[in-house]
Amino acid sequence: MTRQMRIALIADTFPPLRTSGAVQLRDLSREFVRQGHELTVMLPSAEIKDPWQMDVRDGVRVLRLHAPETKDIDYVRRTIGEFFMPFLMRRNLRKSPIFDETWDGVVWYAPSIFHGPLAKTLKEKSACKGYLIIRDIFPEWAVDMGLMGRGLPYRFFDAVARYQYGVADIIGVQTPGNLEYFSDWQQKRGRKLEVLQNWLADLPITRCSISLANSKLAGRKVFVYAGNMGIAQGMGILLDLAERLRSMNNIGFLFVGRGSETKKLSEAAQYRELNNVLFHNEIDPDEIPGLYEQCTVGLIALDPRHKSHNIPGKFLTYMKSGLPVLANINPGNDLAAMIRQENVGRVSEDGTADTLVHQSLDLIKAIDADHGMKNRCKALYANLFSPETAVTQIVSAFGKK
Repeated sequence: MTRQMRIALIADTFPPLRTSGAVQLRDLSREFVRQGHELTVMLPSAEIKDPWQMDVRDGVRVLRLHAPETKDIDYVRRTIGEFFMPFLMRRNLRKSPIFDETWDGVVWYAPSIFHGPLAKTLKEKSACKGYLIIRDIFPEWAVDMGLMGRGLPYRFFDAVARYQYGVADIIGVQTPGNLEYFSDWQQKRGRKLEVLQNWLADLPITRCSISLANSKLAGRKVFVYAGNMGIAQGMGILLDLAERLRSMNNIGFLFVGRGSETKKLSEAAQYRELNNVLFHNEIDPDEIPGLYEQCTVGLIALDPRHKSHNIPGKFLTYMKSGLPVLANINPGNDLAAMIRQENVGRVSEDGTADTLVHQSLDLIKAIDADHGMKNRCKALYANLFSPETAVTQIVSAFGKK
């Protein structure tokens, strides 16, 4: 039997934030406690005035450490804030009552790439191993997207990321396709590289503040997108899809969430007079199962310029709710093979609206004819994406007593 461990978890997102990362870390934290481990989550906070603030959520100690603002600000201020973040967190941790505590393992979550200095301090103080959970490979994806060249800014971010990798003893990437990127890192003695699948807790269905029965999408088969709407998602093609299908009165599109592109997408839908499209602000994560109960297909969009592999958190929420997916993603992404092999939806990798229209209509027919698709979605979630599996794997990587 694995011994009870004292774990420190470093992140920059956690409830009450509603991001997919915050929900993931909430679910992971609850599972650590459920399995009998003692967990302390350390977070930066620009909102608190004191050096530190601690509370307990679901049996998890949450220590917020005063740090610069890094959310919803321009890129220059964000970069400066994130660079100084771990150093200020470390300084304020020294003022907290738990500074002298030691840990059996240190876990940290990327994004952000800037947690390395704090993780190193905790590791060295406790003479323990560190587990880095990587959910995207930055700055590589920004180069792929054309948001950044390989000049000075890239070299800066790359150096920060590689420092963080150097602090880790174990790195958990989210798909097999990302293993190759860390092949050189793995060569150093004592390092371990593995696939750590994304995870999501199975929550009960509760009331949802969005009622499609009382909206203009009432009576339609609804394609839903719930999550971040940013540059990395490349969501313009989903509006193109909605425009191509506007004459089909039995199909509608619902977009729920926030992000840098949300306003632009909403205005574009209004300009095109898309009466089959509805936008809604983000909702509490606990309402998501109730939302999906009203929908037919879950939408996934990743900009085709991506070269790395990514299984978005929303894919897990769709699978957990038994919602087949329609995905427009970058060529060669491991997610495409998973969707096809498990027969849980349709996927396009060529980035064209023509293919997406064909796949969407084919998927609607398949859902009507194949009553086992919903159960296959739920089975895939249960087999790969439970928090129990993730926590067990992390604890095992730290080693047994």
